[in-house]
Amino acid sequence: MTRYGMLINTLDCIGCYTCRVSCQRQNGLVPTEAFIHFLDSESGAYPHVKTEVVPVQCMHCDDAPCAKACPTSATYVTNEGIVRVDQDKCIGCKYCMAVCPYQARVINEVTGTVDKCRLCAAELAEQGTPNCSCVSACLTGCRMVGDLDDPESDIAQAVVSLNARTLTGDPQATIYYVR
Repeated sequence: MTRYGMLINTLDCIGCYTCRVSCQRQNGLVPTEAFIHFLDSESGAYPHVKTEVVPVQCMHCDDAPCAKACPTSATYVTNEGIVRVDQDKCIGCKYCMAVCPYQARVINEVTGTVDKCRLCAAELAEQGTPNCSCVSACLTGCRMVGDLDDPESDIAQAVVSLNARTLTGDPQATIYYVR
């Protein structure tokens, strides 16, 4: 079975928002809705200050708190490790939004339901080769997507060689960062 995941190398991210705009277009989002938001991080002390742009989206947690909080089971985790939202079951209660540690959910202004990064799951299944719009659009190539459980995949090898980690340290999360 395939366990899709993403690697984001923040050392190469320039904060251009191309991934965000591409995602908005792909998913038909209005300008005020976005599945990707950015955190600006600063570390060190003068004169050795390091700044970093950290793109944040749904981490597709293995033990997703949003799925546990959903009273209608609209939010669920697929066998491939992708956290999905069944729009027909979502009642817009926002419980999932309240428990998401990444603030990665948005209200669809048209339907009143909650939505989030889908890891372009439908495209992944149809194309047979993983490719998300945010990955394709990235100007610096700092994003990659693939099968985390295939040791021969580019992403699995990059996670090891670049010592990538999840934001929380959870090895079962599907979004890895090089920082």
